[in-house]
Amino acid sequence: MAMLHEQMVPRSGLRVLITAGGGGIGRRIAEGFVAAGAKVHISDINAEGVASFVDGGPNCSGSVSDARSVSQMDALFDDAMRALGGVDVAVANAGIAGPTAPVDEIDQEEWDQTLDVCLRASWRLAHCAAKELRANAGLFIGLSSAAGRFGYPNRSPYASAKWGVVGLVKTLAMELGPHGARANAILPGVVAGERIKRVISARAEATGQSDTEVEAGLVARTSMRRMVSEDEIAGACLFLASPIGSAISGQAIAVDAGLEVL
Repeated sequence: MAMLHEQMVPRSGLRVLITAGGGGIGRRIAEGFVAAGAKVHISDINAEGVASFVDGGPNCSGSVSDARSVSQMDALFDDAMRALGGVDVAVANAGIAGPTAPVDEIDQEEWDQTLDVCLRASWRLAHCAAKELRANAGLFIGLSSAAGRFGYPNRSPYASAKWGVVGLVKTLAMELGPHGARANAILPGVVAGERIKRVISARAEATGQSDTEVEAGLVARTSMRRMVSEDEIAGACLFLASPIGSAISGQAIAVDAGLEVL
């Protein structure tokens, strides 16, 4: 019988597909799976990010792909199948911040773009991967957000999309479960890195505060009074893919240092 600690990491040889894996949280998730012995295929709109990941070794492959395009998402899945020979874990990580403005000041194009990247791309990955996940008793992970459990003033497209990811994952878990496959959502809070810096600047401009004031306000909303790291988000994904995580499905798991309100 394997020791308990040995069951807390993914088995070697998993075949993993991750969208938006060229940088940020997606890159850390990809690197974590590779370090655990997985074969990983990423996508990203940033060709340099894809190229730098592919240079990481024989278990690293990737495609330049725009998550807003259904046809490109379909082509991405075909690329991944050729590179990996199958898919055991699919991680829908593509997302954008969207506009920062009251609902009546957001135009249709901004709304559509945010929903296309943050929600429709997650659905399309699930649509493409479902057959493989059923066959392989696999795992789907959707990256939602703390905005997927709170209202988020001046960020209505983003919050709507992230709530949608949770609904998608809970439904997918019901559809995949009879085949031994699973689906879960990770809900990051305030994650340290370049992306949150852009979000903070946008909120500061919208509210008339300084970046420092906005950041302090965000951290103060967490019970632990801190941001979380990209590694902590990646670690949650690796745990879900591990043998000890094999009974976890249909869950929206917050990794947010105890975020109390947005």
